[in-house]
Amino acid sequence: MQISFLRQKLIGPMALSFVTGISACSEPSTEQMSAATESSISDIVTDLAPAKEVQIRWTDYGIPHIKANSWEGLGYGFAHASASNTICVLAREFVTVRGEQAKYFGATDANINQDAFHRALLNQNKLEEYLAYGSADSKAMDLGYVRGYNDYIERHRGRMPASCNNAPWLTQINESDLARINIGVGIRYGLGRVTNEIATSGPGLELAQLQPLDLEVDRNMIGSNALGFGGALTESGRGVLMGNPHYPWHGPSRFHMAHLTYPGELDVMGVALITTSRIAIGFTEHVAWSHTVSTALRFTMFQLDLVPDNPMAYRLGDDVHNIEVIGVEVETPDGVATRSVHMTHLGPVVTGQGMPWTDKHVYVMRDVNYENYRSGDQYRDISQARNVEELRTALATHQGAAFVNTIAADRDGGALYADMSAIPNVSAELLARCAIDTGNPRIITLNGSDPSCDWQVDPGAAYPGLMPPAEQPSLITDTYVSNSNDSYWLSNPNTRLEGFSPIIGNEQTTRSLRTRAGLVMVEEVIDSGEKFTQDKVKALLFNHRHYGAELLLDEILEVCEGQTKLEEACTILANWDRRQDIDSVGAHIFNRFWENARGLSEHFAIPFDLDDPVNTPSGLTIENEETQKLVISALESGITSLQEAGIPLDAPWGDVQFAIRNGEKIGIPGGAGGQGLFSVITARFNAENGGYNPIIHGNSYIQTVTWNENGTPDADAILTYSQSPEPDSSYYSDLTKVYSQSNWIDLPFTDDQIQEQLVREENLQF
Repeated sequence: MQISFLRQKLIGPMALSFVTGISACSEPSTEQMSAATESSISDIVTDLAPAKEVQIRWTDYGIPHIKANSWEGLGYGFAHASASNTICVLAREFVTVRGEQAKYFGATDANINQDAFHRALLNQNKLEEYLAYGSADSKAMDLGYVRGYNDYIERHRGRMPASCNNAPWLTQINESDLARINIGVGIRYGLGRVTNEIATSGPGLELAQLQPLDLEVDRNMIGSNALGFGGALTESGRGVLMGNPHYPWHGPSRFHMAHLTYPGELDVMGVALITTSRIAIGFTEHVAWSHTVSTALRFTMFQLDLVPDNPMAYRLGDDVHNIEVIGVEVETPDGVATRSVHMTHLGPVVTGQGMPWTDKHVYVMRDVNYENYRSGDQYRDISQARNVEELRTALATHQGAAFVNTIAADRDGGALYADMSAIPNVSAELLARCAIDTGNPRIITLNGSDPSCDWQVDPGAAYPGLMPPAEQPSLITDTYVSNSNDSYWLSNPNTRLEGFSPIIGNEQTTRSLRTRAGLVMVEEVIDSGEKFTQDKVKALLFNHRHYGAELLLDEILEVCEGQTKLEEACTILANWDRRQDIDSVGAHIFNRFWENARGLSEHFAIPFDLDDPVNTPSGLTIENEETQKLVISALESGITSLQEAGIPLDAPWGDVQFAIRNGEKIGIPGGAGGQGLFSVITARFNAENGGYNPIIHGNSYIQTVTWNENGTPDADAILTYSQSPEPDSSYYSDLTKVYSQSNWIDLPFTDDQIQEQLVREENLQF
């Protein structure tokens, strides 16, 4: 056997001596050696590569397949590959969590407050707690990630994308920076919502000086669908998963595809957020899973009783505690700006409208993810699970999922729904006893001066203050599970999950049109007597059906009759296919109607029925004059807005909703989840841009996964906005064009599949 000098240099003497050692124990025959192919030799060399070598095989569409023989090597390759496609966005986010926005991007109040927030909360003590937690495996992978990121920067200085090439803020990182970004991602929808109100907190501020509290997450801007089918409903008897997270199309919350292999330890493919260092949604040879944003609250407010005549001290039972003042200096181009952040044993003080700092009370926030150090080990265990039971055990063991449900399927035919995540341990009893009415029913505020009103500590939880997994909703079945951002209640309508704390979500209430659309489409297949296949599951999403139109359009058309001004538009609507594919004509008329028909839900003819929650409410009270006026007015306003924007009433949807990539207009299918689109794309109507543009949010990484007879994953997927956010990248719009046509790509998982799509290969020493 001959190995080239280049290959010898790449694998190093350690691997060659290892090969020699094996040969000495079991010498292969001449016939065996001569029969070996070059590809099999390459596989042997790869498997025996030294721990300090990382192989990255790049396949079509800029997808990296990282293989290493150590956790550190895996982290190294993951960072290198992620930076290859996303370095500018990733580096920009490190600036944010280090508190350097004002330094590099201007001394605005928003930048200074954000910097003060991150510097105060992501302090050295907090970082040391994070770095001390976790397993040796997780720490090694993080260390490798830092080295891989830094080496990428050094290797590519002066050759970065135009948006950050030679930028002064593109700097190396350390392990503390990685801890900062990991905590920062977790608190984005809790503490991260009130950065200004934390950085500008103080006693005695006048009401006019206080900013409105914005603590409610816009469910139209984060979301997801997921369906897991068990063997009782699938043609193959194996599980099928469809994961469809709805996430931003721009910025650090974009997904990036990758495949990680550590032989004997890990083999997982899927996506991470640009800013995270683990595969968060994906599949293995055993399981596939996805996440949807959960209804569970991840924080509570606390009202603290202040000591009379001392606004800097508060009562905790019979004790008195001082409010800690953290002075923060923020570097700006003009010098140093200062802010004061106020901390208590529960968390930072938040001062805003409805929650002022008076002479009697102060309000603080405790965020469950500010104490979440467990996600790295959780995702390792998820990726090593052999079935949905083991996956649920991984969730229960770590409870490291920050704000999401988990929906999964396995090759044995099991399906899982679970919200075993980081949720404060606040029971219905505690709420009844401790909740304080602040005038905002959507924010839970507890009596912080009563120690018994703090989050309860349960020995069954993964961390003090978490709700134990035994009190969190989950379901394993051989039929199906689902979630579309409503609560756990109707994950499977035939097995309703009930009796959980209100902090997780509501029960026995109206579901969203998007939730109902998904359940209706699933039940249609079941009622037909057919079994689910991967293609049928894919069609559930890419039929782009408009469930709101299916429910209401016939009655709207009845109102149209005799309305001369509406005749052309209503004729087009009558011929519309009630979908939002790029070729659908009439979808934009209905969208503009819906957006103008505020209060339409108050005109349903059939109210919500607890015995039929999937199909109710429905119909319109078109015999009611007020309903008729609303319909006519909304149609007229919608038509006028389209005409003023110069958009023909018979334009196909892809001409009205689109992305622009390097000057090219790409039609985008899908639409508003609030209207009942299961295939979600969020874009505000912009007359100046000629329609629904730019795309803000929606379908992102979509995967449908099952397994072949030999157990190999069969994964079809799409990353709607493509792998790279950089206009000068080859992978800026290629997948977006595939998505435009409602097509999928086959994800290569095995070595043979990777070889078929191989574009280039990197062998890195670290």
